[in-house]
Amino acid sequence: MNIVIFGPPGAGKGTQSKFIVKKFNLYQLSTGDLLRSEIKNKTQLGFEIISIMNSGELVSDKIVNNLIEKFVSNELYTNKIIFDGYPRTLVQAKNLDDLLKKYKQKIDIVLKLSVSLKTVMKRILERQFQEKRSDDNEETAIKRFKNYEKSSEPVIDYYKKSNLLKVVNGEAGISEINSEISGLINAIKGWL
Repeated sequence: MNIVIFGPPGAGKGTQSKFIVKKFNLYQLSTGDLLRSEIKNKTQLGFEIISIMNSGELVSDKIVNNLIEKFVSNELYTNKIIFDGYPRTLVQAKNLDDLLKKYKQKIDIVLKLSVSLKTVMKRILERQFQEKRSDDNEETAIKRFKNYEKSSEPVIDYYKKSNLLKVVNGEAGISEINSEISGLINAIKGWL
């Protein structure tokens, strides 16, 4: 099964993705990890990515799509992917559908971790204290939350219309969220 997980920065996507990967024997596809891997491996594309990021621009959909296709086309990951942080736009969501269709796959469920800005702020400040992440500060958190809300709305609507969207209470504790997600995935797996 292929899963998409959504939520603003600080919603717990990474934590929940790791849990899902372990419990359901899936592979986490994080676009950030794919980009960092290209940079770390000093590939031609990696140098291009560094140049784009250093100029303050966002990496193009074309580059991200190529990296995702490389992952999706690998038989090792067939119908075993959790998409974390992708798709972020309607164009990306439609591209992902086309890409999966090309490799005879599909999205089985879309999980949206629903959390308030207040909760996100609390979690990000805790994470900043524990992990010392430079991108975790109040101003950045508010900006990223608002950007997420604005940009994800059409994508959420797209998946809602496809009857794939399941909203998860992201305000709950980690184990309660794990439990809710497990129930939703098990229900889908029962239908496959």
